[in-house]
Amino acid sequence: MAITNKYVKSVYNDLKKRYKTQPEFLEAAGVVLETIEPIVAANEELYKKNAILERIVEPERTIMFRVTWMDDKGKVRVNRGYRVQYNSAIGPYKGGLRLHPSVNLSILKFLGFEQVFKNSLTTLPMGGGKGGSDFDPKGKSDAEVMRFCQSFMTELVKHVGPDTDVPAGDIGTGAREIGYMYGQYKRLMNEHTGVLTGKNLLVGGSLARKEATGYGLCYCVDAMLRDNKKSFKGKTVVVSGSGNVAIYATEKATELGAKVVALSDSNGYIYDPEGIDLDLVKQIKEQERGRIKEYADRCKHKGVKYHPSTEKDYSIWSVKCDIALPCATQNEIKASDAELLAKNGCFAVGEGANMPSVPEAIEIYHNKGILFIPGKASNAGGVAVSGLEMSQNSERLSWSFEEVDAKLKGIMENIYANVASYAKKYDVKTPAGKYNLVAGANMAGFDKVAQAMIWEGVAY
Repeated sequence: MAITNKYVKSVYNDLKKRYKTQPEFLEAAGVVLETIEPIVAANEELYKKNAILERIVEPERTIMFRVTWMDDKGKVRVNRGYRVQYNSAIGPYKGGLRLHPSVNLSILKFLGFEQVFKNSLTTLPMGGGKGGSDFDPKGKSDAEVMRFCQSFMTELVKHVGPDTDVPAGDIGTGAREIGYMYGQYKRLMNEHTGVLTGKNLLVGGSLARKEATGYGLCYCVDAMLRDNKKSFKGKTVVVSGSGNVAIYATEKATELGAKVVALSDSNGYIYDPEGIDLDLVKQIKEQERGRIKEYADRCKHKGVKYHPSTEKDYSIWSVKCDIALPCATQNEIKASDAELLAKNGCFAVGEGANMPSVPEAIEIYHNKGILFIPGKASNAGGVAVSGLEMSQNSERLSWSFEEVDAKLKGIMENIYANVASYAKKYDVKTPAGKYNLVAGANMAGFDKVAQAMIWEGVAY
């Protein structure tokens, strides 16, 4: 990290000493601290007096617990559960619950830290948090998933509430899992409140929630493109992943006039030169819970190819495109992938996943003049609509799809405008002369939270 400010450097060095076994968290914290140096320099004495940096990098509360459940063969299973309640200065903790074998405290702290600034950017009154378990729903029966979710919520219920902490879905936590968790919450608390978002429409869920992150990504990227006198129209797009974010980013990019030619999952990617048949993808992934490989076997388009992840020099980013939308998982774009994108003429990257580009890849985007909007800004659509779901629950109202979509579009366009304005205000540019939207996003998100923390005193 090229941190030069003494105050910022001292905070980061202290983090490295205490959390050297948490590389994902240290990476996220280092990037944020490095990019907010201009705003820290302008307010250094105030921040030092209130220990803003020292407080903002530490979660307000970290909860770890055992989750015991029984599989269909009667065997008792044990997983680890977590909830990192990072910062509540501007509202209740808000962030997803991830169910995946890779889940650990470092990853959840990284995600929770990012969530604080992402939620701040939406302008909605939401703090930041993250949680989940190393439980893997894949290959489990509905009954096994239900028993796990019920056990998980039996402990989590002590720490959440509509005005305290409002979790949502994430990787491995879809409508099924949210339903089981919500049912257990109701059973234990004997109340029907908006304690989880991503709920079924029958019990207070919001229209457009499923589409929100993918649609929001495209609304934000479109605003960036228009600000640079470009557009999606007639452009070739590569999208990684094939979950909700990827599917609905593909749908919206296509509506905006682009042609999406590639999607992936953990086993490989498909390339379709005619443009992805989204109805077939939805059938395979949403209804059948199948693998993306099946697309190549069933699609009638000419030239469709499947590339397994075992292939030599495998990379979905080797597919030539104008715009890249990484929507799979963190750290999926390495420096070599970024070089491929630049070599093949890609001029814009918008992150649909959480931190999918490693720092070295971002450096390449900046050096090569590729327009780049980071995930904490561009993938905030999901949490934005979660915030709108909270509002609907509080008012006991339900808005139409069109109303929610219009509010989402406005929020995402405002996020881009706010991010760009901070980059311009502090005159932070990339080596290629573009305004640095990574720094803009971090400064914009940080400023609001820091001001709230100072106003509220040392309690937060």
